[in-house]
Amino acid sequence: MIPALGWWCLTFLGVAVLLVVSFYLDASSREWMTRHQNAGVRSFMQLASRYGDWPEHILLGLVLAGIASWRGSKRWMRIFAAMILACALAGMSARVVKIATGRARPNVQTEAGWNGPRISARYNAFPSGHTAASTAFFATLAFASWRIGLGFLAIPLLVAFSRMYVAAHYLSDVVCAAMIGVVAAYVVVGWRPLQIRNPKSEIRN
Repeated sequence: MIPALGWWCLTFLGVAVLLVVSFYLDASSREWMTRHQNAGVRSFMQLASRYGDWPEHILLGLVLAGIASWRGSKRWMRIFAAMILACALAGMSARVVKIATGRARPNVQTEAGWNGPRISARYNAFPSGHTAASTAFFATLAFASWRIGLGFLAIPLLVAFSRMYVAAHYLSDVVCAAMIGVVAAYVVVGWRPLQIRNPKSEIRN
């Protein structure tokens, strides 16, 4: 069996390779998006992009937590609270990185792709805040209950694709953001006060 340290090393290597490949494919994936623009698809992607940001996820989490409270399910209240917390954590982390790096968005005509610290949204491409928040939100659900949460991971995938389709982000922007989201979800799910990984919390009250 591979020791725990070995798994961590393999995971780190896999993540590094994935990120490098995503940067390498930035130009070709952007070209593909440009060549496959369609008015109907673009309208749908704009909607997915519009409603795939953190406020909509937080609102959904609050509604679900309210329903769980009404039904008296303490476990699901903790899960939905964790989803909200992970979403906020990933969103804030992505915000800090994007301001620090100042990467121009694909729809910005500029020779310098990386410009250093910038507040302007035009230079906040890396990483995608939408993707980070959505991934953290639904990855937390998947970590807590994979049978229920696995299928919902299609939502952050759609959000990530929509952000590339509307020329707001490159492939590497959404790949890095997804990684941030997964890490945020993993950290929050493992946070002891929430007791999401505690077998005793599996009871329905």
